[in-house]
Amino acid sequence: MWKEFKEFAVKGNVMDMAVGIILGAAFGKIVSSFVSDVIMPPIGLLLGKMDFSELFINLSAKPVATLAEAKAAGVAVIKYGLFINTVIDFVIVAFAIFLVIQQLNRLKKAPQPAPPNTKDCPYCFSAIPIKATRCPQCTSELKN
Repeated sequence: MWKEFKEFAVKGNVMDMAVGIILGAAFGKIVSSFVSDVIMPPIGLLLGKMDFSELFINLSAKPVATLAEAKAAGVAVIKYGLFINTVIDFVIVAFAIFLVIQQLNRLKKAPQPAPPNTKDCPYCFSAIPIKATRCPQCTSELKN
């Protein structure tokens, strides 16, 4: 069993998967930064200078004005603004992955088959060259 595990772990597929996971994690950080630092500020500005990451619902009777105050006071809150940011992160990552897979599928398409270089004789049904004017098997004259 140990030998089989070593063979599995050393195979290229496992290494490719590890590289993919590492790059995916880095890509996720880039997208999160893109959403929170580039996309959300203009959207918040359009919606009246709103910061989505500061949106929350206070679940306690203690009044708090900001998420930082709620965290410092240990107040239970629902951070729906952060959830909105996370959903936007996901949509952007999913769309980017969709575009990458779509391009890879275009590159992987099977090559077009070569045009046929033979045809069937209409009289004896044997395969003959396309340019043939007479069948070599039955000697019938062919129409081009």
